[in-house]
Amino acid sequence: MNAFLGWIEERIPMMRVANMHALQYPAPKNMNFWYVFGFLATIVLVNQIVTGIWLTMNFVPSSEGAFASVEYIMREIDYGWIIRYMHSTGASAFFIVVYLHMFRGMIYGSYQKPRELLWVFGMFIYLALMAEAFMGYVLPWGQMSYWGAQVIVSLFGAIPVVGPDLVIWLQGDYVISGATLNRFFALHVIALPLVIVILVFLHIIALHEVGSNNPDGIAIKHKKGSLPESEKTKYEIHEYYTSKYDIADDVLPFFPHIVLKDLVAFCVFLALFTYVLFFAPEMGGKFLEHPNFEIANPLKTPEHIFPVWYFTPFYAILKAVPDKLFGVLAMFGAIAALFALPWLDRGRVKSWRYRCGLHKVNLIVFAIVFIFLGYLGGTPQENWKIIASQIATVMYFGFFVALFLYSKNEKTKPVPERIPK
Repeated sequence: MNAFLGWIEERIPMMRVANMHALQYPAPKNMNFWYVFGFLATIVLVNQIVTGIWLTMNFVPSSEGAFASVEYIMREIDYGWIIRYMHSTGASAFFIVVYLHMFRGMIYGSYQKPRELLWVFGMFIYLALMAEAFMGYVLPWGQMSYWGAQVIVSLFGAIPVVGPDLVIWLQGDYVISGATLNRFFALHVIALPLVIVILVFLHIIALHEVGSNNPDGIAIKHKKGSLPESEKTKYEIHEYYTSKYDIADDVLPFFPHIVLKDLVAFCVFLALFTYVLFFAPEMGGKFLEHPNFEIANPLKTPEHIFPVWYFTPFYAILKAVPDKLFGVLAMFGAIAALFALPWLDRGRVKSWRYRCGLHKVNLIVFAIVFIFLGYLGGTPQENWKIIASQIATVMYFGFFVALFLYSKNEKTKPVPERIPK
């Protein structure tokens, strides 16, 4: 067996790659609980792929059969209801852990040099997830699915010149119909999952090329030549680290130290996930809206139309602007601003532990405003909510403007040269 494994290793270096990118990957020893959400996002991604494959076996991607096939899965297939709820609850869980993962990157400056490309890949994953979730949201072909698609697709009609033709191309018809459902099914099941998996792979490669950030935002280092040769080679992963430094004093091998922490987080996550799965899979209409349990009817408009909770902050920004075109530009601008974060933050210090008090306040206010926008975008419109959405939208973009202005010359605390023991 050893000879056989050695023969494989000579041709496909699986163990060397496993040691390099998993088992012996050098993780900063001061990682805290904020660093578990990337692992949890991977777990949820696997859940979505596995449950999605199972659901496609019984789903009928047509306007006549989609709603009935979902009911068939829920009522007739053995354990079909739990697979469907694992998928629908998993979608919300995915965005919860991704939002927390992104916020961790913001508080510890994980988007700053040399991790700009890592952040950009992560934002592309986020954008692909939004597209994937929207396509999947349409597939049950309930009332909110149909009318949500009607609202979102129509937004592209505001684009000058090409807008109307783009809407027809997206719909595959002159109206939202079975053709729309069929192409959304193809994108949701094949194209977008493939894009997401490729982006996740690139995200991990970019991470392992420059190394993981840590809560102190300190580069892992140890003077070259200060460790014996036997210890040097143990953690030599890539040239970025080992050209000037040995790093064994600042890191721990990913296995078993970080893996055990991630497993504890996974157990907590699994307990919460299963509780929601069995006792509140609809989450009061936030995860699965009540109108979506009615078959799509083009002649009956729901009383209130708004997207699933993870889209509502951007929907509130869209509704805050009276002009449709400028509303669409504001909505996509809110996402583009996150892409540009590595270049808008001109600070020399990464972690908010050592940054000025204004930065901490700015970041906390940004998180509160984002949550508040989510509330405003997910509830029926009222006059005060429209005004509040406009104020919150200004505050949302104000975060990036303020960050660009003060980060260049902000007063920071002294940053330790090494990761504290």
